[in-house]
This record gives sequence, C-alpha cells and structure tokens, in this order.
Amino acid sequence: MELVILGASGFIGSAITAEALSRGYQVTAVVSRPERLTAQPGLTVVGLDINDTKTLTQLLQNKAVVISAFSGHAQQDVKAYYLHAFQSVLAAATAAKVGRLLVVGGAASLLLPDNSRLLDSPQFPPEYRATAEAAADALHLLQQQHALNWSFLSPAAEIFAGAKTGRFRLGLDHLLTDETGKSRIANADYAAALLDEVEQLKHQNRRFTVAY
Repeated sequence: MELVILGASGFIGSAITAEALSRGYQVTAVVSRPERLTAQPGLTVVGLDINDTKTLTQLLQNKAVVISAFSGHAQQDVKAYYLHAFQSVLAAATAAKVGRLLVVGGAASLLLPDNSRLLDSPQFPPEYRATAEAAADALHLLQQQHALNWSFLSPAAEIFAGAKTGRFRLGLDHLLTDETGKSRIANADYAAALLDEVEQLKHQNRRFTVAY
C-alpha cells in the first residue's frame, strides 16, 4: 500500500516514515525541505508547501491513506500557521477524495480524571499553549466535518525520542498514566500505534491515545 505522509521529516513524522518503510509501504514523503530526507527504497520525496491547497489536492488525488504529521513549532505564530495549514490539508483531502486521513494530534485536549482538559490545568506549561490550542482546534474541525474518514492520535503527555518496544496501551479521550502517575511514549512506539491503526481500522472517525 502507498502512504502519503505530510511533514515526514519532523520529529514524529520521521518516526512514522521509518515505521512505514519497515512494514513494506511505499511512502510519498511531503516536506518543505526535501534535502532533509535521504533517498532509499520505497521512499519518494516531494517538496511542497502544504498551504498550496491546489497543488496538494492534485498530489492527494484518490490516495487511500494520508497521514498529517506536520507541525508549525518553528513558525513565529504557531497557532495561526498550524490552523491555516491544517485547513489546507482538510480542503485538499476532501477535494481529492482521500480514502482516510490520520492526524498526529496533541495530548493537551485529553481529559483528566475529573473530565477537565489537560490544556486547562494550572500546571500546563505556557510555552506549549499555542501549539496545544492549535491541535485542539484541529480535532474540533475534524469532529465537525463528515466528508472524510479520519483518526486523530493523541500522544502521551511526554513524547520523546526512543526505540520501538511494541509494548504500549491505547485509550480514547482520557490521558493515560502509568503506575507512577507519568504519561510517556517514545516517538517510535507512537509511530507503531499509528501504523497499527492504518492496518486495523479500530478508531475510525474518532480520537484515541497511546502511552506506556
């Protein structure tokens, strides 16, 4: 199967790309800086600004699976950039009749035991608020539309560079924590959970989460 991965060279996108290639997928990696990816079997690199909705629509035409893994963390106005780009992705995927859209989401919209959002807790780091609010708004946009088959995977509260273990838990809308109260996941295991969803279709048209 062919996968299109938007933002394939980023922190999470690169882990998803590596996991997909290891499973034998043909990957079209859409990136703003193609020089950041090394050519290898099964990988096609396309340099494209995802805000160019018309060109993105042409690229995504009738694709079975598209994974949106881009982030706007390097932009001056992270929230505005991310939402504008995400709206472009939604418009392109809809017009191109994409079979399924999987989105790399944020943890901040996950619920705590009292059903309040992690984003709204007093301890939420202010330096991550703009990115978190953008991801939460993206989830809301997905939930409000009915044209696309979608899934949105929220990571644990802490996602770090780490090797794949294959040992993780899945949840839905509530933050998952371990026996010590920590909420963590390695980017390689996050990628494995997302590719499992591509293959198993267990969380269609909803958000889910992954943690140790």
